[in-house]
Amino acid sequence: MNNASQYGDLATQLLTESRRSTATNTLLKYNDVLVRAIIREQRDLEARIEAALARSTADPGAPADDTYMPTILLYQTAILRNKRCLLAYHHHRLEFLKDLYWSVGGALPLLLALPPAGAHTADAHAGANGQAAAAGAAGAAPQDVRSKLSPHEVDFLRSYAASLLTLRTEAFSSAAKGPAGGITEDIDLLAPISHPPKDLQVHVRVVRDCGVVHTELGAIDFKRGHRFLVRRSDIEHLIVQGYLEEL
Repeated sequence: MNNASQYGDLATQLLTESRRSTATNTLLKYNDVLVRAIIREQRDLEARIEAALARSTADPGAPADDTYMPTILLYQTAILRNKRCLLAYHHHRLEFLKDLYWSVGGALPLLLALPPAGAHTADAHAGANGQAAAAGAAGAAPQDVRSKLSPHEVDFLRSYAASLLTLRTEAFSSAAKGPAGGITEDIDLLAPISHPPKDLQVHVRVVRDCGVVHTELGAIDFKRGHRFLVRRSDIEHLIVQGYLEEL
C-alpha cells in the first residue's frame, strides 16, 4: 500500500468532526486518539524529509534540479496541511467553550456540570472506533460538559475565567480608581445586553432552587415556584444561569 496516498486523511476526519459539531450545535467529545495519530503522522513526515535530505546530500551525482525536492515538497505540504487542520479543530472547540461560558453568565462550575446536547451522538462516534461496548457503558452513565473536554481545555476555561475576573476587578470595578478617578459604579461584564433593561426592579419566578441569596433588600430564599420583585442587578446572574425566569 502506498502510504503517501493516505497522508491528510486523518486531518480530514478531524475537520469533519468540527463541521458536524457546528451543524448540530453540539460539543463532541475531544478526539484524543485522532489528534495523537495526526501528531505521529507529522513526526513520520518529518523523518521522511530528513531522510530525503540526507540522500540528496550523500549523492554527489545528483543533477542541479535535485530529484529529491518534489518528494520533500510533498511531505512539507502534508505537514503544513495537518498543522492547519489541528489548529482549526482546537480553535473551533475553544470558541465553542467561550460561547458556553458566556451563556451561563461566567459560572464555571455550572458550565462543567451542564449536560451537553447530543451526548448520544458523540458516544456513537466513539463506538465507530471499535469501542462499542465501552461507549454503551458511557452512554448509560451521567454525562456533562466536563466529560467531553480534554484536561488542557479545562485548564483553558479556568484561565479564561481568571483573566475575566482580573479584568473586572482592575478595570470595571468602582474600587479600582486610577489617577483620572475611575468609574463610580461596578460594571457586570457578564450581564446580557441583547435586551437592555427598562426598569431597575424586575419580576422573576424561581425555576430551580438556588438557596438564600443576599440582595440589597436583604436575604431572600429563592424556592422553586415562588415569585419575587427584586433589584435586577442583584439577580441578573441567576437569570443568565437559568435559576430564575423573568416575567
